[in-house]
Amino acid sequence: MIRLCAFSDEADASLAGQIAALKDNGICLTELRSVSGKNVKDFTVEEAREIAAELAKNGISVWSIGSPLGKTDVTTDFGEYEKEIRHVCEIAQVFGAKNVRLFSFFNAYEEEEEVVSRMRAMAEILAEYGLTPCHENEKEIYGDTAARVIALLDKVPTLSSVYDPANFVQVGEEDEAALLELQRRAKYFHIKDSSKKTEAIVPAGKGDGGIPAIVARIAAKEADQEQDVVLTLEPHLALFDGYAQIDNTELKHEYRFDSATEAFSAAANALKGILTANGYQEIAGGIWKHASRT
Repeated sequence: MIRLCAFSDEADASLAGQIAALKDNGICLTELRSVSGKNVKDFTVEEAREIAAELAKNGISVWSIGSPLGKTDVTTDFGEYEKEIRHVCEIAQVFGAKNVRLFSFFNAYEEEEEVVSRMRAMAEILAEYGLTPCHENEKEIYGDTAARVIALLDKVPTLSSVYDPANFVQVGEEDEAALLELQRRAKYFHIKDSSKKTEAIVPAGKGDGGIPAIVARIAAKEADQEQDVVLTLEPHLALFDGYAQIDNTELKHEYRFDSATEAFSAAANALKGILTANGYQEIAGGIWKHASRT
């Protein structure tokens, strides 16, 4: 089966708005990144408890912590950085999340040995808290190409990965065999699409990220999967509070929406259309099963 998740802060900054958007779009999981413009790494434990209680009251679970860990220079003092890593781990435990999204450092293309050392250290810290480190491919970090992500997964065995198709498009990745290997090895997927021609972020299926093909491959092997596949909407179809905290580059768009909430719903509908076209049916809130296996 496929379970839908989302970066709900792209729909609304407020917690109430995020909850409403998730419910309106039939999504019961969130990859929590920010609330009211405050990044999850900056939450106090008490703030996290209050947010967790409200999410639980509304039937929403935190699938992953959408942290910015690793989005820093490879020369950052790791001893000091460890404090932030452990704080994020404590916050993840409050939310009952089992996964933490992270990155593999800036200015690090020629620093593979150092990157591997730091990723191993982060993975070991997360393991102490019972958490799975999930590396996202991102432009300008070490792991922005498929080959370098594969190298990280091979050299840090406890590291999992998040496959982001739009980010691969944006770095010009065209090694189909490597991309297919990463899709096979992915812990989960970020659903964000991009156009090679315009470099703009577009709804799923409207760009060159191959999202319909990804869903088709998931469908083809669904009967053999031991666990549900999670697809996290990360639309980036509109500017949202907190974007500047996670990315210093311009966000290009081809589509225009009257609000972030409208853009979020458009992204959800685009993904649902791809699921339906590939033979999936929604059997419960945010849970989709292939029609041949219902």
